[in-house]
Amino acid sequence: MFHRIIWIILDSVGAGELPDSDQYHDTGADTLGHIFQKLPGFDLPNLRKLGLGNIDGLDKIPEESRPVGIYGKAKEVSVGKDTTVGHFEMTGIYTEKMFPTYPDGFPQEIIDKFIKWSNLPGILCNKTGSGTEILEQYGAEHLKTRKPIIYTSVDSVFQIACHEEIYSPEELYHLCSIARKILQGEHCVARVIARPFVGTEGHFTRTANRRDFSVMPEDGNLLDLLEKKNIKVYAVGKIADIFCKKGIYKSVHTRNNMDGIARTLQFMKEIPEGLIFTNLVDFDTVWGHRRDLHGYGTGLQQFDQKLPEIIAAMNKDDLLIINADHGCDPVFRGTDHTREYVPVLMYGAKTQKNVNLHILNSFADIGQTIADNFGIQIKHGTSQLDKITL
Repeated sequence: MFHRIIWIILDSVGAGELPDSDQYHDTGADTLGHIFQKLPGFDLPNLRKLGLGNIDGLDKIPEESRPVGIYGKAKEVSVGKDTTVGHFEMTGIYTEKMFPTYPDGFPQEIIDKFIKWSNLPGILCNKTGSGTEILEQYGAEHLKTRKPIIYTSVDSVFQIACHEEIYSPEELYHLCSIARKILQGEHCVARVIARPFVGTEGHFTRTANRRDFSVMPEDGNLLDLLEKKNIKVYAVGKIADIFCKKGIYKSVHTRNNMDGIARTLQFMKEIPEGLIFTNLVDFDTVWGHRRDLHGYGTGLQQFDQKLPEIIAAMNKDDLLIINADHGCDPVFRGTDHTREYVPVLMYGAKTQKNVNLHILNSFADIGQTIADNFGIQIKHGTSQLDKITL
């Protein structure tokens, strides 16, 4: 048994198109493969040592002759390609029905109710768009009118953008909690997202005070069962938001990837057992959706450079798991997530070395492996514990 598991999600770092990617208009997507292919001299030596390039199908990444880790990739069973769907599946919740999306904006009845319940002067936008473009189009008017900017994307999200000098982050979170109460039943979006920003016209920028108000996860998922067994879960980044704090003992929000790594390392110094569950979101929000190939590559290299420090901080009874939740190929068309496999890497002093898990049939295999280690069982997934332990 591993006394402590450090589980790090590289948000959106996909590993090539899934067999059903055509149903999502994502044929040809390959987040990791395209980054290696399009950036001359690009490398992730520490992730490759664990076996990244030895994963089936990642032919654009150089292999290691004898990787020290366990490696494979996982298939998504759930319908969708969203953060919530991916994280829920990891913990044993399958999403069988697509969360609603609003390519033409939200119904007027929803907007009217939101304005009334929030006592607002009105709203701006109510359409699909890129966050940065939306701020350019509506930011100045928001400053003049105090009307929140409401927008969505191809994902199932209701996003509220407000300048921090007009609505404080706490006031914006209150607006989001109202929207979350309204968006139930047939209009139950996966997430309501607070998008605070600062700056002046032509120079608006988002801040690190983003918060996600997710749909409530089903009972009986991995985090629930760990809590019932008095195994503490320490959440870093937006994990607490995704799971509505259910099953989480302690959580910290983060400013960026590097802050997330620092908070993870701090927990590793303080917490001798349990689960440290981290999401590094910059790959998705800062580079993936903005199709910033060079930024994405730099972000991956920064994580790769910190990986030896994370491994050095591990105890002999620790297990490190690194995987993603979906893809967001920075060279693919559009700005949406991409339906891809996710890479899975594991490492520990008490794990086998150079083990190819090939293709896991579900993201839930990862969660079931963690559950098996702690003597519990989630609804879905096949444990890989016997394959990875010495």
